[in-house]
Amino acid sequence: MSAILTSAGAATVAMDQVDWAGKNYLVVDDFVGVRQLLRESLRSLGARNIDQASSGGEAMGLLNKLRYDVVLCDYNLGDGKNGQQVLEEVRIRNLLLPSSVFLMVSAEKSVESVMGAAEHQPDAYLVKPITEGVLLTRLNRVWRKKQVFHMIDQAYAEKDYLRAARLCDEQIAVSRVHEIDLLRMKARLMEKSGEPGKAREAYERVLAQREYQWARAGLAKIRLADGEFEQARQMFQTVIAENRYYIDAYDQLATCYQGLGMYEEAAAILERAAKLSPNSVPRQRKLGQACLRLGNVPLAEKAFRKCLAIGEYSILKTPDAYLGLARVCGLKNDPKEALQLLLMAQREFGAEHEDMQLRAKITEGLVYHESGDYRRARKAGDELEELLQHNPGRPDTATCLEMATLLFAVGVKDAPVELLCYVVRNNHDNTLLLDEVQKIFDKARMGEEGEVLIRGSRKEAVDLMNQGVLLWKTGKLPEAVEWMRNARKALPNNVRILFNAVQILISHMQQRGYDPDLDAEAHEVLDRVDALQPGQQRFAQLMEQLTQLMPKAVEEAPEAEAEAEQAEA
Repeated sequence: MSAILTSAGAATVAMDQVDWAGKNYLVVDDFVGVRQLLRESLRSLGARNIDQASSGGEAMGLLNKLRYDVVLCDYNLGDGKNGQQVLEEVRIRNLLLPSSVFLMVSAEKSVESVMGAAEHQPDAYLVKPITEGVLLTRLNRVWRKKQVFHMIDQAYAEKDYLRAARLCDEQIAVSRVHEIDLLRMKARLMEKSGEPGKAREAYERVLAQREYQWARAGLAKIRLADGEFEQARQMFQTVIAENRYYIDAYDQLATCYQGLGMYEEAAAILERAAKLSPNSVPRQRKLGQACLRLGNVPLAEKAFRKCLAIGEYSILKTPDAYLGLARVCGLKNDPKEALQLLLMAQREFGAEHEDMQLRAKITEGLVYHESGDYRRARKAGDELEELLQHNPGRPDTATCLEMATLLFAVGVKDAPVELLCYVVRNNHDNTLLLDEVQKIFDKARMGEEGEVLIRGSRKEAVDLMNQGVLLWKTGKLPEAVEWMRNARKALPNNVRILFNAVQILISHMQQRGYDPDLDAEAHEVLDRVDALQPGQQRFAQLMEQLTQLMPKAVEEAPEAEAEAEQAEA
C-alpha cells in the first residue's frame, strides 16, 4: 500500500520546469489506497484534473473518452487486462497524443514482467515504492523529451515519414541534447520510407559516438531486409552475445534462420526468447507456428496454449492460436477438442474477421486429413470448392495457399489451381512466394504444369498493369484512373498495381486540379499497401506527393481548372 514515500523537499525541486496544473491525468491501480497515494502525490505537484480506474477495462473506457496527458498505470490489475495489455491497446489504437506520457508502475521486479512491459515501450518503468521526488524527476525528464518529438510524432502518425525525418534533422541542428534519440528515430523513419542507405548512415553516426546495441541491431535489420541472411545472422548473434536480454534481436535472428531455410534453428531461438519474455502474444504464436511446421507437436501445443492464456484480454489476440492448436489436436488424433477450438474461434472473431468461417472450414479439413478421417476431409474440401464457385472474392495470400494445399490433398484439382494462379497474379514479382507456389504444385505432382501456369499468371498481371500505365503516359488520365480501379478490384493485393494506381491519381490531380475524393481514394489505397507490405520506398514518396498536393489545391486550383478548360477547347 505504501506506493509513495513523501519527500516534500525533493518534490519542490524544479517545480517551475513544467506546469503540471492544467494537464489531465489517469491513475490506474486495483488497490484504492495506492490510487489515493498516487493522486495525492500528483496533487502535491499541482495537478488538478485526476481520473482513477481500478481495472484495465475501466481504464480503456476512460481512455476512449478523453485524451490524457499523463497515465500512471500499474502492471498487475487483478482480473482482466493487465498494465501491459492496456499499453498494447493504447499504442495500437492511438488513444494517446504523441506528447502524452505513459508511466508503467509496479512492485514487480521479475525479468519477465519488466521485459514484457518494456517491449511495448512505456515512457518509463517505475518500481514501487516511488517517492514524489522520483515521480517528478521522471515526469519532467520524459515530458521535455516528448516535446522535442511532438511534431515528429505527429508526422509519423500521419505516415508522412520523409517530413518526420526532416524534422529530426531540424531538431538535431537546434539542440544536440537528444541527438542520439533523434538519430534513432530518423533511422526508423528511413527504414519505413524504403531508404536503407540513409537509415544505415543514421545508425553509423550513432555508433561513431557510442556502441549502442540497438544501432548495431538496426544495421543487421537492414542486411536482413536486403536478403543478406547470413551476414544479418552473424550480427544479431553478436548483439545477443553482448546483451542476452535484447529480445527483438532473437525475433530477427529467427527470421534470418527462416530465410536460410534453417527452420529448426528458427524455432529454437524463438523458444529461447519466449523463456526470457514469455508474455508476448505474437512471439508465442510465432513459436507455435514454427514448431507446427516442423512437426514438433508438444512444443507447438505448449506455445499455442500459452498464447491463448496470455492473450485472453489482449488486443493482439488473433484467431491463429486457436487454429494452430486445432491443427495440433488433429495431429494428436483429438478432433473433438479441435472442433471445439474452431467453434470458439468463430464465436470470438466471427464479427471482426470476415474470412473467419472460411479459415475455420479449411482448418477443419486439415484436422480431419491429419487425423486420418479422409471422408470428412473430402467433405470439407467439397464445401470449400462450392464456396469458391459462389463467391467471387478471395481471401488473403496465406489463406489461399492453405486452402489450395488442403484441396489438392483431398483430390480436388481445378479450384486449387485457380487459387494459386490468383496468388501469383497478386504477387507477380515476389520470387520467394512464387517458389512456395511452385512447391505446392510439385507436391500435387503438377510441377511442369505449375511452371506454365505461373508464367501465364505473371504475364496477365503485367499486361493488366501496363495497359493502365500506357493510358496514363498517353495523357488519357480519366481512362487510366478508371482502368486502374478495375485492376485493383481484380488484383486487390498486387502492390505494384496499387502503387501505380496512386501515382495515376496524383498525376490526375496535378494536371486537372485537386480533388478531395481522389485524394481520399489515394490515401485509402496507400493504407492498404502499408498493411500488405510496410516499409516500401514508393509509399513514403507518394505520401509526400499527396501532402504537397494539398496546399497546391488552395493556391493553384483555379489556374489548373483554367488550363483544363483551354485544353478541352
